[in-house]
Amino acid sequence: MSIEEAIQILKQQGYKTTGKRKDILAFFSKADGYRTAKELIKHLEERYNGISFDTVYRNLHLYNDVGILETTELNGEKHFRFNCTDHHHHHFICKDCGRTKEISVCPMDAVHAALNNYEIEGHKFEIYGLCPACK
Repeated sequence: MSIEEAIQILKQQGYKTTGKRKDILAFFSKADGYRTAKELIKHLEERYNGISFDTVYRNLHLYNDVGILETTELNGEKHFRFNCTDHHHHHFICKDCGRTKEISVCPMDAVHAALNNYEIEGHKFEIYGLCPACK
């Protein structure tokens, strides 16, 4: 997802695109993989002295709710990244650095066969480990 696409989503949902919101989008556009709220706050504090944890979390959850960001949990902490919107795929996620690698394999064919009379509404498939740089 691009910053422009994210801004369009915000506008379509009736939200303003403030300087802070744009800076949050810029942070995630440059991030290679998942990032924490703490990393975002550290980045934003350089420009917005005393930015509140509440403001950051409120915006992170807003972005997640409207489909701009996706989340995962690593080491007991929520991590965020831009939502992938171009095609169906899954991710390998490095538990140390949060980098992701796209995986085109999807286990849902086998799941559909095992849940013959069930209505599946969605799924999320993630593999966790260490990337080549961290192992």
